[in-house]
Amino acid sequence: MNWISGPLVAFDLETTGTDVETDRIVTAAVVRLEPDGAVSAERTWLLDPGVAIPEQASAIHGISTDHARAHGAPAPSGVEEITRAVAAVLRSGTPLVVMNARYDLSLLDRECRRYGLESIGERLGDEPSPVIDPLVIDKHVDRYRKGKRALHALCAHYGVPLDDAHNARADAVAAARVVRRMGERHRPVGTMPLTDLHDLQVRAAAAQSASLQAYLRRTADPTAVVEPSWPVIPRSR
Repeated sequence: MNWISGPLVAFDLETTGTDVETDRIVTAAVVRLEPDGAVSAERTWLLDPGVAIPEQASAIHGISTDHARAHGAPAPSGVEEITRAVAAVLRSGTPLVVMNARYDLSLLDRECRRYGLESIGERLGDEPSPVIDPLVIDKHVDRYRKGKRALHALCAHYGVPLDDAHNARADAVAAARVVRRMGERHRPVGTMPLTDLHDLQVRAAAAQSASLQAYLRRTADPTAVVEPSWPVIPRSR
């Protein structure tokens, strides 16, 4: 059985911003989808991130600082539960679908460091795997397609509904359905063993980062540095 014919578990975060080193988790979802696309299990979290949620972030995901403080779980216990749940999925060998995994998994890693918790890699004794990233795969299989590659754009391109965008559960479900559709459309990827697919994404993500860095140096910031590592950016210290 290939991976597109089996269950997938999707993971998504909504956060206070876009910097994996300093921003915090606000909401999270871990959702299991069966081969027919139906959701068979799910967990969601709302955390009090311990800092004010910027207005621009609240405008995207709809969670205000006051709401998070009133209804959210304390960040240390919430981060522990999220990390434990994600590690359990990977330990089981079920593919973990993460749109832009480099961001979500790296930010979760930094939250673990912030609160003195074991990271996913430390719990597994290895890098997080098997991870399937719709963003990396789409850029690999359809390199020259024009237009955006954000989740809403991938959903439109692959014919997957996206209701309630920037809700962690909704985004997780959409990402899993999109990546299954990718695998069905691009059969060499859809029938690839998971270990080979994971290794392919490591190489593809590095190549994509190199292309972006070259582009930025030609057109924008010659000092730009684009992180090549995937699915987790190494800690700087």
